[in-house]
Amino acid sequence: MAQLDVREKLGILADAAKYDASCASSGTAKRTSVGGKGIGSTEGMGICHAYAPDGRCISLLKILLTNSCIFDCHYCINRKSSNVRRARFTAEEVVKLTLSFYRRNYIEGLFLSSGIIRSSNYTMEQLVEVARSLREDHDFRGYIHLKTIPDADPELVHQAGLYADRLSINVELPTVGGLKRLAPEKDIGRIEGAMGDLKSSIEDTADARKKYKAAPRFAPAGQSTQMIVGADAATDSDIVGKAATLYDRFRLRRVYYSAFSPIPEASSVLPLQRPPLMREHRLYQSDWLMRFYDYQPAEVAAAADTATGMLPLDIDPKLAWALKFRERFPVDVNRATREDLLRVPGLGVKAVKSILASRKWRRLRLDDVARLTVSVAKVRPFIVAEDWRPTLLADRAELRPVVAPKREQMELFA
Repeated sequence: MAQLDVREKLGILADAAKYDASCASSGTAKRTSVGGKGIGSTEGMGICHAYAPDGRCISLLKILLTNSCIFDCHYCINRKSSNVRRARFTAEEVVKLTLSFYRRNYIEGLFLSSGIIRSSNYTMEQLVEVARSLREDHDFRGYIHLKTIPDADPELVHQAGLYADRLSINVELPTVGGLKRLAPEKDIGRIEGAMGDLKSSIEDTADARKKYKAAPRFAPAGQSTQMIVGADAATDSDIVGKAATLYDRFRLRRVYYSAFSPIPEASSVLPLQRPPLMREHRLYQSDWLMRFYDYQPAEVAAAADTATGMLPLDIDPKLAWALKFRERFPVDVNRATREDLLRVPGLGVKAVKSILASRKWRRLRLDDVARLTVSVAKVRPFIVAEDWRPTLLADRAELRPVVAPKREQMELFA
């Protein structure tokens, strides 16, 4: 490997990290350096470029420790057989970069992943050393997210959880068959076993802290994972079902979806074209329905096409479900339960909360609902209000053209 300076390494390893989508920083413990002790904070400090799921604006230094790897996963640009320029940071270089970027107000945390070098244990030791040095040697109190390695010694993973806010282990692909075909060196049993160990450690530490204030924190922001979409033959229904299982079994904070992107000198077993990015977006919307709208996985899967198992790309999953189950509508905004209101296309969680609060004092009209949503035209066919009943719309045999978003030509210099 050619000798590179830190700037050249940063260019290579920051670019290589862009394929990992799981780097939000919600749910972490609050830490601050106010009072003159330590450095950094997990609160909204610095020049921010992204929004976490809880609404905070954040920016993270997102890099790989190295893009060298002893594995040969077909879908990975950093695989052993890939002809890419390689680079590697030392643990000390990552620590200095993180502190330097934080002091310049560029970032408020670190997301660190890596290819596997020498062995899983050796690589995990290097990742842990970065987090340890930041926390213990420099009293860094900002956010740290470490990508952990399923094959590593459990004790190393446990040490990572003592220093990091969030840990993540990628399941990579939604089906066992897809993983065996595209990443034969990885084993779903080891991956899920490591995720189960993380879940147990997180829960045990949370219970201990309820009894003893001095008990150490362990990954207070929980764990997350990522699935690649479109590299294998898995349908959207398969992916939704896998995500639901992961949420239920391992209490994940997030499942991230990353649309497969064709890579240079790709393996012959990979598709030649990337899936539509809208497919990734629809999967995130489906994920939102399960996490915040009380949809069951089977209900989300029911919004997909029966023959192909794919969610429609031209309308969102919630609208697709409502059009498929029109017998559930319209619902009366003045009488319907929260569960039924959450299934109305165009009504979000906050809008439903406002409806439930407002109708205690007076009966709601269509104008009242219109003030709570972006598009009342999308809502009207599915609700009954004090002055509104969708008689003509409800009787239409084909409602989709009325409620589907209109295609528009965007202006380049609007």
